[in-house]
Amino acid sequence: MQLAHGFQTTADNDLVSAILFPDIQRILRTIRVHLGMDIAFVSHVVGAERVFRYVEGASSLVELKVGDCGPLDESYCQRVIDGRLPELVPDTSAVSEAMAIPATRELPVGAHMSVPLRFSDGSVYGTFCCFSHAPRPALNDRDLDVMRAFAEITAHQIESSEAQQRERDVKRARIEAVLAAGGPSILFQPIILLSDRRVVGVEALSRFESEPRRSPDQWFAEAAEVGLCTALELAAVRNALKAWAPVWRDMPLQLGLNCSPKLIIEGGLKDVLAEVPADRIVLELTEHTEVDDYLLLNDRLQPLRDLGVRVAIDDAGSGYASMRHILTTRPDIIKLDISLTRRIDSDPMRRALAQALIGFAAGFDGRIVAEGVETEQELAALHELGVHAAQGYFIARPMTVEAFRQFLSHR
Repeated sequence: MQLAHGFQTTADNDLVSAILFPDIQRILRTIRVHLGMDIAFVSHVVGAERVFRYVEGASSLVELKVGDCGPLDESYCQRVIDGRLPELVPDTSAVSEAMAIPATRELPVGAHMSVPLRFSDGSVYGTFCCFSHAPRPALNDRDLDVMRAFAEITAHQIESSEAQQRERDVKRARIEAVLAAGGPSILFQPIILLSDRRVVGVEALSRFESEPRRSPDQWFAEAAEVGLCTALELAAVRNALKAWAPVWRDMPLQLGLNCSPKLIIEGGLKDVLAEVPADRIVLELTEHTEVDDYLLLNDRLQPLRDLGVRVAIDDAGSGYASMRHILTTRPDIIKLDISLTRRIDSDPMRRALAQALIGFAAGFDGRIVAEGVETEQELAALHELGVHAAQGYFIARPMTVEAFRQFLSHR
């Protein structure tokens, strides 16, 4: 093997590949072939047992499978870890400690190499092993050095994977705790018509009181990482509908519900919305979720539209995806993102882009709602451009249902 001048054999090229692409199964195969062994594996020490986590190779004399396990004290692994056996045994018949292991005769094991897998804190995960049924007297310390190098790579891979799994477990537990506590809580931000500044509806916004304190977008992104985004979104929709129900008994105001295309595609919304005045519901599709199949999305949206639900594209103007959403879902409402409405009274480029979207919406009788309005000047500019409705801190911050009633009474 000539590291400085290139590898001269197929086995050497396999070694390069395993270094550059450190997949554990690839590493095992590479080391097994390079050393001329029959089977290579990674074992994990779990209590008093040795568990096979990765297995590569096959033999007519023995069948090892991932998940197989056996007593640790009867294994080569324990003896290598505690130093009773050398890491390199070219011929087991020459080592009395090896011959005392039942597996040596039962498998049989003629040659054996094993290196402890140690994590960065010094703890032992298990062993990186390979064996052949026949002795391999040509095996030497140079081969053992190669074995140790790949064992170090493998230990790093496993340690990183376990750290990531622990992190996923923590994230999942956080989301499950929110759901178990009945969360998320919901606040409502008023939306007004710009023609007479009359309140016509609200957008339901999720809030999280749990630690760590962070934005709702981050909570939903974390839920998506652990496969709980749909469950969290459905919980938010149900909580919003429950909290808003008393308002509907008094006023026919619209309720905007944020939902991802994934939630719509996976279903569940139709049953929830069938129990409420669906013609007062606006589903706001964010552009931050990729859509793989727009035909399927439209197919899932149609039964909701048949109930009277209207569709809005949220965050328009903040990226390219919103335009794809608009063109393929043909929404009833386009919501201008805060990045577009901010300083629109003084920024001619923002005004031009907003004007283009307003003209575009007029072509299919769509409505434009501006988000993130923070000044009277922005509100006036949006009205002048022809925006139909608006929401933002200048009008009102998100609030509870009780605060909303007071807000209406003061107006």
